[in-house]
Amino acid sequence: MPQPYPIIIEQVELVEEIKKSRFITTLAHTNGREQATAFIQGMKDMHPNARHHCWAFVAAAPSNSVELGFSDDGEPSGTAGKPILAALQGSGLGEVTAVVVRYSGGIKLGTGGLVRAYGGGVQAALKQIRVIEKVPQALGHIMCHYPQISWIEILLGQLGGVVVTSDYGEMVSLEVSIDIRNVAALKRGLKDKSQGELKFSLIE
Repeated sequence: MPQPYPIIIEQVELVEEIKKSRFITTLAHTNGREQATAFIQGMKDMHPNARHHCWAFVAAAPSNSVELGFSDDGEPSGTAGKPILAALQGSGLGEVTAVVVRYSGGIKLGTGGLVRAYGGGVQAALKQIRVIEKVPQALGHIMCHYPQISWIEILLGQLGGVVVTSDYGEMVSLEVSIDIRNVAALKRGLKDKSQGELKFSLIE
């Protein structure tokens, strides 16, 4: 079951000079690959004259090993994207992208120096972030009678859920968002209170 995880509140930037090369590390909250790639492109547009725009992202929950990506963008293989990703994964953050822009100063750093510069820049930037906890939500439907709405809302409130939309016809259709860890308790509460009449149906 998905667990809550930290996400950053605001974009953070760190500028370092290492052997005459300028490294600009920027971290941003990005929910999904589309936002991550848009942020990366935005940083490339902001620094068109930089020699390298290396990046990595964890586009979803930190436990989601599928929604990951990284790029060395012309640096020697394994010296930029992987160290950036390793720093992000080590932080435990979800929905985060790091872009490290390098303006080269003409002095070679070597593979070890590059790994330290890219990974270290992200680690240093991570020390400046502020985070909040994101609680994964489940979305679903409840069909009920009008007199049942009030106690359903009370039950939802006790379990950290809210009514997103309501459709009033012969019966009431409620679209509900709830802490995913409390879905079983909601189903049990609905069943017990309505003598088995009401159900919570997840929207896939």
